[in-house]
Amino acid sequence: MCRHLAWRGEPRSLHDLVLAPPHSLETQSWAPRRQRHGTVNVDGFGVGWWVPDRPEPVRYRRAQPIWTDASFASLAPTVSAASVVAAVRSATPGTAPDEGAAAPFTHGRWLVSHNGRLGDWAAARAGLGPRAADVPDTRTGVDSALLVGLALARWLDGTPLAEGLAAATHDLLAHGGGRLTTLAGDGASIAGVVRGEPMWTLATGAGVLVASEPHDDDHRWTEVPDDHVLLVDDDGLHLHPL
Repeated sequence: MCRHLAWRGEPRSLHDLVLAPPHSLETQSWAPRRQRHGTVNVDGFGVGWWVPDRPEPVRYRRAQPIWTDASFASLAPTVSAASVVAAVRSATPGTAPDEGAAAPFTHGRWLVSHNGRLGDWAAARAGLGPRAADVPDTRTGVDSALLVGLALARWLDGTPLAEGLAAATHDLLAHGGGRLTTLAGDGASIAGVVRGEPMWTLATGAGVLVASEPHDDDHRWTEVPDDHVLLVDDDGLHLHPL
């Protein structure tokens, strides 16, 4: 179910992050090496990044496979950013097929991507829907939108990035659970929750990359334990139990 990544560190081009590595996110869209559920991720893609003097991120999404979008291939080498969230989608059966269902989702300064699926979408929506933020990206016909709305509601109330994402996960665990691995960013930091789908990190002198699976064979890649929360900020990479 889907592949995604987030970067925080020195500015890097979208081409360098998403297209260039030997086992890039683009390659993972048709040949993932460590995907537990599903086989390909061809139901859309999205990339979001922050630019100076603008609190809201820029976002580019399409409903097509990433390798078929010549416009993104042309754009990617020309755009560099210090913080990026990107994803390729494997659609859950019965969810919307349009680009509005492709991560990353956004509102205000936040970007969010979900890898997995809700265990009982109908029950979770009935029990938790009134507590979720009602914004355009949470009205799309995909189960991830509920998770995004719950996290946004916390962030809009002032909850810090990682704590808000963890709280949304706990809400869903009490209403059917599911595979709830997520990534989020606010332009200043990156947060993630690992629940039921894998997550890996690569920390270098240039920054920290968080991804569904390693994009090369660098020995420094480290898998995040399941049921853990991660945060990447000015002080580096932090992990603690969910």
